Amino acid sequence: MSSQTQRPRAIFLDIDGTYADHGLAPAAHVEAVRTARQLGHLVFVCTGRPLSMVPGHILDAGFDGTITGAGARVELNGEVLKDTRFESELAARIVGTLDAHGAAYILEAPEALYGRTGVDVRLREVLGPIFAGRPQHDGVLGTDVDPLEDILGPMQYADDLRATSYAKISCFDSAVPLSGLMESFGPGVGLIPSSLSALGGRAGEIFMAGTHKAVGIQVVEARLGLDRADIVAIGDSANDIEMLEYAGVGIAVEGGHPAVLAAADRVTAAPAGGGVALALAELGLLG
Repeated sequence: MSSQTQRPRAIFLDIDGTYADHGLAPAAHVEAVRTARQLGHLVFVCTGRPLSMVPGHILDAGFDGTITGAGARVELNGEVLKDTRFESELAARIVGTLDAHGAAYILEAPEALYGRTGVDVRLREVLGPIFAGRPQHDGVLGTDVDPLEDILGPMQYADDLRATSYAKISCFDSAVPLSGLMESFGPGVGLIPSSLSALGGRAGEIFMAGTHKAVGIQVVEARLGLDRADIVAIGDSANDIEMLEYAGVGIAVEGGHPAVLAAADRVTAAPAGGGVALALAELGLLG
């Protein structure tokens, strides 16, 4: 493929570790999104976060739509095209199983995050040391967003969550490895490792099998009549693998998950290095 082209493209950007780092997007990325759109390209957020965890300051650059919940929800120019959640009986069974094993988890839905009463204390105990020891950025991005408050801010609490409607679960601490519970949930449920690798096998993301970021992209593709060859995707984590494989041009962030790097056509810099802006410029999408 030529490195310089001006035909309209559809660009799908992961948030954490790709478009933003430590909760903030560098000015170069904001400007790149705005410039690409001014030149006629479409730009979408494509994140594992539920919509309730996507802060306004991330969306301020202006996007044509959002794919959230790792493909569970798709919104295009204010219209919700897809909002998929666990079937109620299965949802209740998963919650009951996690409760029986004393797991600390969050149920993720577009309107809010849901946790059992007191889980905020548990999350502070489990995640506090990890976030306290994370490397600080080099000043390019300015001030950090508190990662714990990023999680706890949209939370709603209840003593019993078995009737809650949700699309995904982030589990941060379980008495048994989550992989050991998966068989009891059946084939409709999948598991990927937590992006916080220090948590090991007692943590992970539980999702609806067959739901991933590429599925969300396909919804947008069908609605807009896009050509798959004109789809550009950039990501760094395990939940980005399918979208990078599906895209006409899949771009991984350096230092990302090894399987993401293996699936990519290209590699770009981390957010502090303006990787999204560099990648779009190399493709000729910024003029």
